[in-house]
Amino acid sequence: MQDFLQIFNSISDYIIMALVVIVIILIILVISCMHSSAKLQKRYKKLMRGVEGENLEKIITTYMDKIDEVKEESNEVREIYKNIDERVKKSIQKVAIVRYKAFDNVGSDLSFSLALLDDNDDGVIVTSIYGRDESFTYAKPINKGLSRYDLSEEEKAVLKQVSSKVETK
Repeated sequence: MQDFLQIFNSISDYIIMALVVIVIILIILVISCMHSSAKLQKRYKKLMRGVEGENLEKIITTYMDKIDEVKEESNEVREIYKNIDERVKKSIQKVAIVRYKAFDNVGSDLSFSLALLDDNDDGVIVTSIYGRDESFTYAKPINKGLSRYDLSEEEKAVLKQVSSKVETK
């Protein structure tokens, strides 16, 4: 036993220094854990803000219900958009007019051809021919950019003009 105490006394300084190093390392670890715990507590408070006695499952269920409502409203809006888009395609989108002098004895360009077409190039060409003694107005239907009636040069020009208009989407 005497030998053991002598050996212990000779290395006691080293044991104390090792224990001091271990204590310092443990203090550093405790400070690091406290810092991590504080960050975690902040995140928890942020997650639970506005919640008074409610559990997390109830909060998540409420948010999932809200998400389902938004999905349903989104689908309704999508259907409304499709209906409006279809209606807009059938409305007049392309307009062109050509004015011209139909007769030599009339002073200015009082005659005209007006093309009114939708997105599918369906519509009408309205032509008004003005003369000193009489005027005529008539319409020719247009289907897919073509007319089943013969078109005058001015009507062909207005149809070409309206067909060359660039569509915007």
